[in-house]
Amino acid sequence: MYVIIFYINLQISDTEYLQIMLYRKIEGLIREHLQSDSERILVIDGARQTGKSYIIRHVGRQMFRNYIEINMEEDKASDRIFAEAKTVNDFYLALSTVAGNQMGDKESTLVFIDEIQAYEHLITMLKFLKQDDRFNYIASGSSLGIALRRTSSIPTGSIRIEHMYPMDFEEFLIANGVGKIAIDEMHENFSKGRAMSDSMHTKMMDFFRKYLLTGGLPAAVDSYIKTKNIMDVRNIQREIHDLYGFDASKYEQENNKKLKIRKIYEMIPSSLENKKKRIVIKEIEDKKWKRYDDYQNEFEYLIASGIALEVSAISTPTYPLIENSGKNLLKLYINDVGILSGIYYRNNIQAIMNDMTSINLGSIYETAAAQELKAHGFRLYYYDNKKNGEVDYLIDDPDNLSVMPIEIKSGKDYTIHSALDKFLSNPDYNVKKAYVLSNEQRVFTSGGITYMPIYYIMFFKNSI
Repeated sequence: MYVIIFYINLQISDTEYLQIMLYRKIEGLIREHLQSDSERILVIDGARQTGKSYIIRHVGRQMFRNYIEINMEEDKASDRIFAEAKTVNDFYLALSTVAGNQMGDKESTLVFIDEIQAYEHLITMLKFLKQDDRFNYIASGSSLGIALRRTSSIPTGSIRIEHMYPMDFEEFLIANGVGKIAIDEMHENFSKGRAMSDSMHTKMMDFFRKYLLTGGLPAAVDSYIKTKNIMDVRNIQREIHDLYGFDASKYEQENNKKLKIRKIYEMIPSSLENKKKRIVIKEIEDKKWKRYDDYQNEFEYLIASGIALEVSAISTPTYPLIENSGKNLLKLYINDVGILSGIYYRNNIQAIMNDMTSINLGSIYETAAAQELKAHGFRLYYYDNKKNGEVDYLIDDPDNLSVMPIEIKSGKDYTIHSALDKFLSNPDYNVKKAYVLSNEQRVFTSGGITYMPIYYIMFFKNSI
């Protein structure tokens, strides 16, 4: 287990910034919810090792005199005290055996149910715990999407599910000491379509390349900040990557299914190097007659567990995109760009830090973009057309009731994008905004396309 230490200055004005070693934006949401009179219990969902438990623990201990934390995965592997807790009274009895002296009144007590997916009946019980209203509650889950599919009675209306991802680029900058003034200046320049100064651009590109190396897993970021040792960072990333694969194998064993989840997960890095960047179905088991439907459960696990990010194909790009997406041409990206760069380059940092022309960083840049956009609340799609080619990402543009294409370029040929040009030339698509993000410092618009530096992706935020 990796321990992340959070430092926070509680006296914060509107003009000051949170001075936290590993600042997470979701902290504000957690605080706000726990301070509200919401009728729902907040459940934080996300892949393992993204920092869910740490940030909930940090907030819970600060806000409540009596903070109780129960990890259901640990309980399931040991005493199984909560395994047979089928009623609210059963739950309280089980809780009293491990934290009876901390069960105060509601105002002073928070119960954190960690890894709640280990006992699916507890997901249903959240409704009744909230109705009983004896304590404050919060929960987290690592494979909640899978558990919800198998839960007979989902407590709709009684839970609020929020997804947590690895640290995004802005959180990475803050962890590295970049302050509010600098980030606000960048955001203003982004909003007004202006470039950063030469020195600021150089600094931001240096940070962005380091982000490609470390990724956003808190343990890896913390290790980088403390040691600046890429071998230590890579060891952490490798262990977490192996942990994800182990979890997949464990899921298969527990469900008595001979699935190929781990095989598909391990195929993602090599598939991203293919022209289409998709998993080739026939290569999963070397069986040419296999189709996507034969592996639907595997793909659903990878996505629902949060260890892979899905990007769905769109051939008819009209708003809203969800009405036109298909599953059979799905792309998968690893949930953390640091894991991917470690698989590709191991301890060698030259390919990324020195911007070597002989190395194609397209997959790395696209993974970072997918990670960023997903963390900012976007559903991810890409344009797929046999005649016109592919566009990296499509996102909804609700302001114009249209779609917004985004191309990610890692090389110097950032103005060459035939598929995007053909996409924009189709009047039926009614595109109002299009972006190309690259290493280029300049911000300019040409042919209906706005060109921006890659780090500006941190300011693409979903407003719906």
